[in-house]
Amino acid sequence: MSRMRFGAFIPPHHLPTNYNPTYALQRDVEIVKLLDDIGYDEAWFGEHHSGGVELISDPMLFIAHVAAQTRYIRLGTGVVSLPYHNPLWVADRLALLDHLTRGRVMLGLGPGALATDAAMIGISPHEQRDALDLDTEVLMHLMTSDEPISIETARYTLVDARLQLDFYQDPHPEVVAAAVVSPSGPRLAGKHGLGLISIGATMKAGVDVLGMHWDVVEQRAREFGKVANRDRWRVVGLMHLADTKDQALADVRYGIREFCDYLQHTAAAPQMQVTGHDIDSYIDWALNTGSTVIGTWQDAIAHIENLVSLSNGGFGSYLLFDHNWAPYAAKRHHYELFGDFVLPYFRGTSRRMQKSEAALRAVRDPLAAAQQEAIAAFRARHEAESQGRS
Repeated sequence: MSRMRFGAFIPPHHLPTNYNPTYALQRDVEIVKLLDDIGYDEAWFGEHHSGGVELISDPMLFIAHVAAQTRYIRLGTGVVSLPYHNPLWVADRLALLDHLTRGRVMLGLGPGALATDAAMIGISPHEQRDALDLDTEVLMHLMTSDEPISIETARYTLVDARLQLDFYQDPHPEVVAAAVVSPSGPRLAGKHGLGLISIGATMKAGVDVLGMHWDVVEQRAREFGKVANRDRWRVVGLMHLADTKDQALADVRYGIREFCDYLQHTAAAPQMQVTGHDIDSYIDWALNTGSTVIGTWQDAIAHIENLVSLSNGGFGSYLLFDHNWAPYAAKRHHYELFGDFVLPYFRGTSRRMQKSEAALRAVRDPLAAAQQEAIAAFRARHEAESQGRS
């Protein structure tokens, strides 16, 4: 496998709902710019239409905005709720965005996270996964074939539909399916040869299915003649890092209550079954989920190494679930600590620096002594030459 990549999964979550939405969205932009400056590989943005907390309603529009303010980071839809849309227009907008970003866009697909979003357009939760399966079939045909497609469903009709624009990336941007705790996402990824984002499979209720996720991908890929590539598997987890564990625990008292209350009483997130009723019990829940690190960068490294072991073969990317548990300055510092110490550890980019330092330490004393002797000898020669000219 290639060296591990890192990024952020940004729904986003802004709580409580008495905040300034304009400034909240600007801070989302600023976080992506920070990730780009530090050297993170990618950032993913959700699609939500209700609840007042997760404000990005069109991840492609957000990507177009933030792409112009970043240089290197790859930007993905995490995810487009495909049953809400006509697949033709999703593929069409993706092709445009691929050119505008010069190949930095990725497409994540899912059935839709908030039941209230689907309800507003008359889609039952029981329909969403079957709809996603069919719509992905249509979407991939549009993205990979020059042959027009005609189809009629309860949600849209296509008549000799085809794209007018080739993609910037060859053959097209990376496409990934979202997986929570059920096998629906892995089944979709295997069937179409897509990547996978495992959201919540690192929770205690989900760690048992982390390895299962990729087993299902590989099994389905064999059935449909596709290739399953672990480098395209992304695992999402919750962290907040600080200089000390005590400081990290103090930081999260700022916003973890609102986050947990939202999951308990507003959003229905099957991958995050929060327990508790106050800040202390919410922190206890987080620390006992099996997925969350509230501590130091050393704790983060140990946690990710454990996830690699649980995955039965490794994964390509680890994504930090973005949240507002801590004040904004502490949140930025969290990303900086992760970027300063966790990224180079897994990438191996500090390996030669450390070896060079160790090699110098091993010979430092005799070389330093020789250096001092050489300096003293040169000084003595200089003084002798100066006296000879006087």
